Amino acid sequence: MKFLKWLLIIIAVLAVILVVVGFLLPQTRHVERSITVAATKDTVFNQVNNLKNFNNWSPWSDIDPNASYSFTGPQSGVGATMAWDSQMKEVGSGTYKIVESNYPNLVKFEMKFGQEQTPAESSFILEEISYAETRVTWTLDADFGNDLIARYMGFFLMEKAIGPQYEKGLDNLKDVVEG
Repeated sequence: MKFLKWLLIIIAVLAVILVVVGFLLPQTRHVERSITVAATKDTVFNQVNNLKNFNNWSPWSDIDPNASYSFTGPQSGVGATMAWDSQMKEVGSGTYKIVESNYPNLVKFEMKFGQEQTPAESSFILEEISYAETRVTWTLDADFGNDLIARYMGFFLMEKAIGPQYEKGLDNLKDVVEG
């Protein structure tokens, strides 16, 4: 009986520690990757500002080429929306909507995954290095609020899960716009 009492106390203390540490973890997480491409800002902008081009370079389209996609709103720019659905866990389902389109410097997206109602933000930031050379930065910003599990996942897994995919996507984008 004494052993059970101590075991329950230890479990309670560990649970409190996990909750406290969870609230001390950052509420937000930022991931970004960059690449230089031999193309004008206009060329790169037109590629990323039109969601129907997304699968030309998306790292996720390689993972599940059978995912289904639908498009609503304008063909490009603010309001253009892409929804996807995949049976593969690595791709999942969600929406990608352009919420800001600042020619030729920035395209910002709101992303929602699965049934998740809290959006994340993704952006393509374009900087001219020379007339035919552009630095492309792809960012992801997520706010986990008070969701402790999401904070743990974001802190320990987001960089490892998203970073390599963004690198692959930027390499693919480079191939497309330089092709």
